[in-house]
Amino acid sequence: MSHSHHHGCHHGCNHGHPSDSQPAKKGTGKRLAIAAALGLILAAAASLVQVRSGESLVITRFGDPVRVLLKPGLAWRLPAPFEIATPVDLRLRTTSSGLQDVGTRDGLRIIVQSYAIWQVDNTPEHVQRFMRAVQNQPDEAARQIRTYLGSALETTASGFTLSQLVNTDSKQVQLSQFEAHLKAQISQSLLESYGIRLVQTGTERLTLPAVTLNATVDRMRAERETIATERTADGKRAAAEIRSAAERDARIVEAQASVQAANIEAQSQVQAADIYAKAYASSPQLYVLLRQLDALSGMVNSHTRLVLRTDAAPFSLLVDGPKLGNQHE
Repeated sequence: MSHSHHHGCHHGCNHGHPSDSQPAKKGTGKRLAIAAALGLILAAAASLVQVRSGESLVITRFGDPVRVLLKPGLAWRLPAPFEIATPVDLRLRTTSSGLQDVGTRDGLRIIVQSYAIWQVDNTPEHVQRFMRAVQNQPDEAARQIRTYLGSALETTASGFTLSQLVNTDSKQVQLSQFEAHLKAQISQSLLESYGIRLVQTGTERLTLPAVTLNATVDRMRAERETIATERTADGKRAAAEIRSAAERDARIVEAQASVQAANIEAQSQVQAADIYAKAYASSPQLYVLLRQLDALSGMVNSHTRLVLRTDAAPFSLLVDGPKLGNQHE
């Protein structure tokens, strides 16, 4: 009886083993599926890159640039180490030239400090050029820009006189033209060599060394003296013109007076002759007397001393008096 029981138990135990192996296989499959899913998620995450605003991503494959991502957002790439994403900053930056001693067109020295506002140009070609030229180092790019600015300041200043850069008359100052010329000198070279776009150049500081300051003061003094000399000359010229006009007017008046006097004298002589003619007609002796008196008045004055005969006309009048033969008639 015990034998049959053991036999039955043995058969029962053999029937239970296959049913236990099926759940184990199912659990292993689930774990593998989950692991595969996690692997896929991790691989997908490793392949996603984010392009932030104000930057671009350069995708390099084994060190060689293959594409440039410019639009902000998510993008795909092969997981590292197959492809690597390198961010390039596209934001505006400012670089100063530092104080530079340069010469103007009229041979004077000035100390000028300029600045440049720049950024990496937002095109695939120029982003890659920036990476190659300065290894994506903004500080190295700023150093190159300072070198360009220093050279361009010397060239640009030589095209302007000091009075066009420093002047009390704002109409003569051409500082904006100076800055535009400075930008034009270097913008194309920076773009072609470094992929850098020059947004703006400006002047931070412009001062005069002592030698130039003294020369400027002397120049301003000379200008003022020139103006004073010109005004003095204008005044003298105007005074001469006034004097000349006055002298001309005086001569005209004098000439007119002389003409009038001559006319009056001529008229008086005519009248005198007429009177003499009438006197002679009425009394010849009276006429002779008057003519003798006229002759005396023309020859003798208060300072005249005469020594001469008195029995000759017309001086006989002074001794004998007038002889009028008709007095007794």
